[in-house]
Amino acid sequence: MKLTVWTYEGPPHVGAMRVATAMEGLHYVLHAPQGDTYADLLFTMIERRGARPPVTYTTFQARDLGADTADLFRRACLEAHARFQPEAMIVGASCTAELIQDDPGGMAETLGLDCPVIPLELPSYQRKENFGADETFYQICRRLAGPCDRTERPSVNLIGPTALGFRHRDDITELTAMLADMGVAVNVCAPYGARPADIARLGAAHANVLMYPETGESACRWMERALGLPFTKTVPIGVGATRDWVAELAGLLNIAPALDEDRLRAPWYAASVDSTYLTGKRVFVFGDGTHAMAAARVATEEMGFELAGLGCYNREQARPVRALAREMGVEALVTDDYLEVERAIEAAAPELILGTQMERHIGKRLGIPCAVISAPVHVQDFPARYAPQMGIEGANVLFDTWVHPLVMGLEEHLLAMFREDFEFNDAAGPSHHGGRPQAAPERAYLEKEEAQAAPGGVAVVWLPAAETELKKIPFFVRGKARRNTEAYAAERGCAEIDVEFLYEAKAHYAR
Repeated sequence: MKLTVWTYEGPPHVGAMRVATAMEGLHYVLHAPQGDTYADLLFTMIERRGARPPVTYTTFQARDLGADTADLFRRACLEAHARFQPEAMIVGASCTAELIQDDPGGMAETLGLDCPVIPLELPSYQRKENFGADETFYQICRRLAGPCDRTERPSVNLIGPTALGFRHRDDITELTAMLADMGVAVNVCAPYGARPADIARLGAAHANVLMYPETGESACRWMERALGLPFTKTVPIGVGATRDWVAELAGLLNIAPALDEDRLRAPWYAASVDSTYLTGKRVFVFGDGTHAMAAARVATEEMGFELAGLGCYNREQARPVRALAREMGVEALVTDDYLEVERAIEAAAPELILGTQMERHIGKRLGIPCAVISAPVHVQDFPARYAPQMGIEGANVLFDTWVHPLVMGLEEHLLAMFREDFEFNDAAGPSHHGGRPQAAPERAYLEKEEAQAAPGGVAVVWLPAAETELKKIPFFVRGKARRNTEAYAAERGCAEIDVEFLYEAKAHYAR
């Protein structure tokens, strides 16, 4: 165990809470100590929900450990049932309460409640939040879903969206509209917006659309076996994946594929911008497995970026991420240590990061622009506007979101032209901040770089003309240019770097 400032995933009971909060008519009784109610803030403050999650905590304290904590749980169950009158309940323990082994599931079964009670056994010290959401929804489906007559017209279930999910609400809207264009109805969307009675009629659909494997794959695999419901394997993020998804779903439903691309602007926009804006820009991608893999494909195949790194924090998706990384010629980074991610990004020195809220902070420290593509996210990633990641409009949103942090070719030209100007030089603050000098992240990063000795411990001296020439390189790649040049000098035993040697090193690394 180690102390950390940030974490990519919470414990598995937070995943269960995401499912409970997404549904209607379901209540979660959580055996937990005082203090674990912090999880409420994730939904009311970050997701800006207008109501608390449907969770009742036992909130035992240290003095209760010498008494009957099991009785606290029984009373909490009875009071929650009487107050909220849920259609179904899920019960479980937080990571701390798991240690006292009170068996919430067993106790709840003895209470004789008049609604289904679904026990959750979530190994808090082996698994994390996404597993908790996936396992919770799987257990709910196993308990409540069963065979039933199929709908007359083709219909599907949208599986996987939860509360606190990255753009899940807007993805549901986008896919629902696209399905309507194909003549396909949405039978049930779950967990998001579903009631326990809706779970019971999942079997009426003709297929499942698995939107997020992290939170819905176990349930889809069970429904395929128990209810005869095939499910889609393609996640429709990006133009190519959306077209593939339409074709895959049409094959499952035995209907003609249909995709209205009138709203699609991303391919033309990506092809029409100047080449220095997108083409060859090196991008580092990190997030949950689903969004990271989709982003890597979109970045390289649809927007002309080069992949500098690819990774994920949820180990359940490690195998497909590693396979895609090998296919794209990079080494996968599978870790939940944000400091390891920061070191990898710093070593790769990309021009753009596509990551989570944590990578956004890392990018600020390193002076590298970042676009958020995956949870965990902060409040600004739950926008009031319509901003899906999936489907036709999702492709447009990806283009806008990813290119806006970059410096356009014309801007690069103007920044270089006016680099010595009193208003635009490196020491001046941004003009839209009134030109006030500030400790810009890129300057701090460069100062750190300049203070380091060259690789191999060989100290090198930059001659003034070479320093001046180096400053003509955009700040977001200047650090890498300096490191490469100093490494090249160290290899050749060169103690001084002049302009000629700088261009010799540039030619060497360009080959």
